[in-house]
Amino acid sequence: MKKLLQISLALATAFGGVAAQAQDVKAGEKKIAMCIGCHGIPGYQASFPEIHKVPMIAGQNAKYIVSALQAYAKGDRKHPTMRGIAGSLTDQDMADVAAFYEQQAKLPAVPEAIPEAPANVAELLKKGACISCHGANFSKPIDPSYPKLAGQHADYLAVALKSYKTEGNANVGRGNAIMAGQVKQFSNAELKAIAAYVGSLPTELATVPQSKFR
Repeated sequence: MKKLLQISLALATAFGGVAAQAQDVKAGEKKIAMCIGCHGIPGYQASFPEIHKVPMIAGQNAKYIVSALQAYAKGDRKHPTMRGIAGSLTDQDMADVAAFYEQQAKLPAVPEAIPEAPANVAELLKKGACISCHGANFSKPIDPSYPKLAGQHADYLAVALKSYKTEGNANVGRGNAIMAGQVKQFSNAELKAIAAYVGSLPTELATVPQSKFR
């Protein structure tokens, strides 16, 4: 338990440094033109660094969206396209866009009781201390700067998890020492199994179709 608390506190320090910024949902709706080409098309697939569905962000925690955008802008998350987009946004833009997407999906809250993981996956989740930060149902993280994971596209989750293991690549990888330490315990096959289970869970996330002609 002490170890789990230390991990949670460390992650709070790593992800929780998002500056408070007034959010404007209406303003955010006017600033998402660069987002909808991928995140506004259900089932849309990216091909970098491998083929996977782009993540659902409607219904995601606004504070997490801001922290992710900041990480892309700083290069802590290495993705050329996302870095270019995030780098073009001000702190206010990020806050407004995040506020818009947080309220865009109006799905029922995920219940506390969710389908149990297969025994082998349950052991992996325990080893990785996943619920200590992301919540027992993977939709109620202990801090809103952490993502909701339940029901997210499994192929995206697998790619994201593997990215924390990547080092020395200028275009791929995520620089977070805590997450890197957790995922490096696992093989890619084990990460894929974790992603498949978490992606199968009831979700509060969605892709809301949006026209490019606004």
